[in-house]
Amino acid sequence: MTGHQTGPDQLIPANSLWTTQPDGAVQLREMASSSAVPPLSVPTLLKRAADEVPDKLALSVKRDGVWLNWTYKEYQAASRTVAKAFIHLGLAPYHSVGILGFNAPEWFIAQNGAILAHGFSAGIYTTNSPEACLHIARNCRANILVVEDEKQLDKILQIQADLPHLKAVVQYTGTPKKPGVISWAQLMALGEAQTDEELEQRLKNIAINQCCSLIYTSGTTGSPKGVMMSHDNFTWTARIATSYLRVTAEDSFISYLPLSHSAAQMIDVWMPMAAKATVFFADKNAMKGSLVNTLREVRPTFFFGVPRIFEKIQEKMVQMGKSSGAVKRLVADWAKRTGLQHNLRTLEGQATTDGYSYPLAKKLVFSKVKENLGFDKCRILGVGAAPMAKETFEYFLSLDIPLHECYGMSETSGPHTGNRPGQHRLGSIGPSLDGCHTKIHEPDPDGNGEVLMSSRNIMMGYLFNEDKTKEVIDDEGWLHSGDIGKELTDGYYKITGRIKELIITAGGENIPPVLIEDVLKKEIPALSNAMVIGDKKKFLSCLLTLKVDVDPDTLEPKSTLAPPALDWCKDIGSKAKTIEDAVNDDIVRKAIQEGVDRTNQQSTSNAQRIQKWNLLPTDFSVPGGELGPTLKLKRHFVEKRFDTQIRNFYNC
Repeated sequence: MTGHQTGPDQLIPANSLWTTQPDGAVQLREMASSSAVPPLSVPTLLKRAADEVPDKLALSVKRDGVWLNWTYKEYQAASRTVAKAFIHLGLAPYHSVGILGFNAPEWFIAQNGAILAHGFSAGIYTTNSPEACLHIARNCRANILVVEDEKQLDKILQIQADLPHLKAVVQYTGTPKKPGVISWAQLMALGEAQTDEELEQRLKNIAINQCCSLIYTSGTTGSPKGVMMSHDNFTWTARIATSYLRVTAEDSFISYLPLSHSAAQMIDVWMPMAAKATVFFADKNAMKGSLVNTLREVRPTFFFGVPRIFEKIQEKMVQMGKSSGAVKRLVADWAKRTGLQHNLRTLEGQATTDGYSYPLAKKLVFSKVKENLGFDKCRILGVGAAPMAKETFEYFLSLDIPLHECYGMSETSGPHTGNRPGQHRLGSIGPSLDGCHTKIHEPDPDGNGEVLMSSRNIMMGYLFNEDKTKEVIDDEGWLHSGDIGKELTDGYYKITGRIKELIITAGGENIPPVLIEDVLKKEIPALSNAMVIGDKKKFLSCLLTLKVDVDPDTLEPKSTLAPPALDWCKDIGSKAKTIEDAVNDDIVRKAIQEGVDRTNQQSTSNAQRIQKWNLLPTDFSVPGGELGPTLKLKRHFVEKRFDTQIRNFYNC
């Protein structure tokens, strides 16, 4: 394939592995290999699915109690119609369609419409403030903004005057009440009224090694950067990942994680398209508790979650277990011991010696638990996007539910390494996916060093940001992850810390805080969050928050303690019912200090011991700004917000 043929499956000349310009092109990596996967554009990936399985169910969403369906033929046709409408509304090549809303077929169709029209899709987190939306819409030169509802529309109306490139605003659910805002039905009608001529010309100008989408980093380490993804980034990674995980057209997925996140986009949009599988959409209250209802109804074969999702399931099940009768608890405890022993032996490649215990536990307990959770047909449960405690992995293993940890970044189109059934090592992020290359840069005596990655899944660069691009892509084309890891045996890898999170004390000792934080939460089960402080300081300190009830509508933390925290208080002899009670309770403070002492006893050096701590009067949350959209801790934000408490640790 050369630049002599017309798009969308052309490769145009390029002399670099990276670019920061919207109309730039990059060299494809690993193209010389005889086993290389042929390059493919997004329009062709969608067209192939529509041509090969036109009547196969592609997308399904429940509205007003009824499932609405799109076949692959309808999916492609709608994407073309929307592309024509976008062109008519003024979408210019290499400019963007910003999409601000919860997961829906319209989100997918708007994204594909933008790409077919030779523009970019750019997801915007629904939790973003108007100011954060403004940063992204300006950076990506958005010609069109597609919003879900009036709540998201209001954000755009506040910043509209500051968006010089903006030509149109579309609302994809409900009837717009503001003048000039286009409804989804109007958008479709507008597209249907256009000829195919301009769209076909745009398709001819598309090149596989140019940008088709922007994924904005979540801003946990500074202002969000626009990660430029090429057609090849998406289509290569999707085909590699579906092959690695053996995903087929018979598989079903549930879309619920923010589509502006790279993992959700790869798993929800591109992998199902490559495999010709079906995507069902959860409702917008999924993260507030309704996800389990969708799981039970859909019973997907493939499910991916961030750690907090599985931690919430674990907390709920532990609470339910405590309210069971004595006999049920005995049976459940026996089954979990049996399940954990069986699965740990299996993962370690040892022969299992359970006799009848495991099959009996499977029949009496595990099958019912899986059915109740909606996991009874699930072949693969993946987890990633943030670290998860070993105890949570083992809890699900005890229920005969192995969670397969994977690893990737916005800059790697999603997954780069991953465990899978039959190739699974607890505590690891798995081996590299086929065709992906991983190495540890300048390892220390223990084998720990920065994780570097290279392959056709690596981003093109950060839009209009050459300095940051050069910081992460070196002269040989390796992407520097910022994560500390080590290579285990047989090509498996393990993440042991993050450079940006690494604490370097005044004494020069390097300390990964996450490891200490995990031990703290294990020793003090009432803790929701723990954040270790100590960079350039003489000793470590820690900010702690308790598990509290959450407002189901706003997701803001309440002052009342959640059941796990109440149970812990009861166990230690405290009558605390609220955070205020707990903060002022000597019994609670004594129990926390004992938990800190137990944590310190497990430390590998004096420098890793926590000397001071503060129990905060609120929990961390997305609305509060302490957590990112995928519930990652935003350390720099927490440090600024609780600056006074931190200064008090060090009397400064």
